[in-house]
Amino acid sequence: MQNKKTHDEKILKIRNSLSLLLGSSVQKIFPNVKLGFIGPATEDGFYYDFLSDKGLSSFQFEEIEGSMKEIILEKIKIENSVLPIMDAKKIFYERGEILKVELVEDLISAGKSEVSIYTAGDFIDLCEGPHVENTKRIPIDAFKLDRVSGAYWKGSEKNQMLSRIYGLAFSNKKDLKFYIKQREEAEKRDHRKVGAELDLFVNSQEVGKGLPLLTEKGATIYRIMERFIVDEEIYRGYSHVKTPALGRKFLYEISGHWEHYKDSMYPPINVDGEDYILRPMTCPHHFMLYKSKPRSYKELPIKYAEISPMYRKERSGELSGLIRIMGFHLADAHIFIEPEKLKTVFKEVVDLIVYVMKSLGLAERCWYRASLRDDDKEKYIDNQEGWIFTEKILLEICEELGLEYTIGKGHAAFYGPKLDVQMLTVGGREETLFTNQIDLALSERFNLEYTDRDGSTKRPWIVHRSSVGALERTIAFIIEHYGGAFPIWLSPIQVSILTITERSFDFSSDLQRRLHEIGIRAELDGRNENLNKKVREARLKKVPYICVIGDQEVKNNTLMVTNRDTGRKEKISTEIFIDRLLRENSSRAINLGCVGID
Repeated sequence: MQNKKTHDEKILKIRNSLSLLLGSSVQKIFPNVKLGFIGPATEDGFYYDFLSDKGLSSFQFEEIEGSMKEIILEKIKIENSVLPIMDAKKIFYERGEILKVELVEDLISAGKSEVSIYTAGDFIDLCEGPHVENTKRIPIDAFKLDRVSGAYWKGSEKNQMLSRIYGLAFSNKKDLKFYIKQREEAEKRDHRKVGAELDLFVNSQEVGKGLPLLTEKGATIYRIMERFIVDEEIYRGYSHVKTPALGRKFLYEISGHWEHYKDSMYPPINVDGEDYILRPMTCPHHFMLYKSKPRSYKELPIKYAEISPMYRKERSGELSGLIRIMGFHLADAHIFIEPEKLKTVFKEVVDLIVYVMKSLGLAERCWYRASLRDDDKEKYIDNQEGWIFTEKILLEICEELGLEYTIGKGHAAFYGPKLDVQMLTVGGREETLFTNQIDLALSERFNLEYTDRDGSTKRPWIVHRSSVGALERTIAFIIEHYGGAFPIWLSPIQVSILTITERSFDFSSDLQRRLHEIGIRAELDGRNENLNKKVREARLKKVPYICVIGDQEVKNNTLMVTNRDTGRKEKISTEIFIDRLLRENSSRAINLGCVGID
């Protein structure tokens, strides 16, 4: 069996090479088109940016694909060379490639003296590679041009708009077909589509991009998750606090966040000559709570938790439903500990994460990533001894807990290593669901202290932790995971009560009242409509249980209940149904089991 590293290198070469073939084919068919950015390879294929007066469209894909396949069949060599940078600039200038010349000039400004060039026949391009040695190495039936979109030159809205053509590419035809089928399923479950169908949230042009509005149903899911995690964290010894969404800029200068992340932070708001920031994280606020009075080792660990509003500036092109938004609410926490308790406390954090993932039904999709430093020292605080110690502790925790984990070099926070919870989405994308960080720096930067057993003053260590992530983002993943067919405890409507005639309305209304009194979210459809229409509408809402009430049900104090997932009906007494419903809801069961099961 081919190992993963070999497979990854093989598909990377194929995707990079297809980018070259795409550029060559587009210019062969449309000689006036200018070349922009090439690649890099994406998770599912490749792309290339083109400058064209008329733009490019998917209607041209068949012709372009045909040209790419002709090149593959010609078995052309793809050759690499390293040129003096001025020679490369001359080549692209003579070819009229104005954008490539600009890229070379950027490299000259950055101090580069040489550049990597790849050629495929008459086609030549700037590229780092790697590529296949010959186009015959590219499987001819395992790629497909996918879509075209606009892309600003160099990613800046101040520059001209280019046409970006995306392609899909895999090692074989089977993998390509599987991916396309998987993506079609993901499109059906896309939280933006399902969210609109189930009336969970809306986007308003007037309010602004990346600022979704939760409807009553969407807010219900949010409220359920908020109460769930707050109650669970309090049970586990966290102190839930409330801090403001604004903070003075100098706090983020002390922490280092302004230095490292200012491009994703909103500009300062000047109030009476003082700069304030819409906070992108709660760290400084919780540190100030800790620092508000003297601390003793007897108090540690102190666990401050909060469902905190945060704001991060995203590029408009990256905004997506509830996953990428301008403002969100994070289930955030900071744990202040004695250094020797790091491993114990961090294991408790992982235990909470495991519980949350199982409760949400996402455990099967998740694994862990031990995010460590890479060799770029500029990205991280200078504390070699601390890094060695904490990275060792993090890996020991992963091993001792038997976690399924990968190593993520270069994914550490600037102030310490992280344990990220990674998730495979319905569409096959890898996303970070939650993150937990060991802090090597901020206790010292904020001068946090506690009095130890011998009366000496020491600095606490800090664990930054998120239990359920950003609520809006996690809700998006839950919508896609279940396709909107939520388990009962997460469903905005848990029971739909349908009347057959007006004679059953009073009985049905009383049932709705009883369910509301015990915390069950029930809706009553007492309209004078055809029963089949009411049932169909309730099914479209993906309500877990549909209760149909007619004369016989009123007479016998029974309900005809349909299980959404199995489609099976069961006649059951009102009291037994209520009892089962309560138990299923309180247990946060993932599967529907009240009625209609074997």
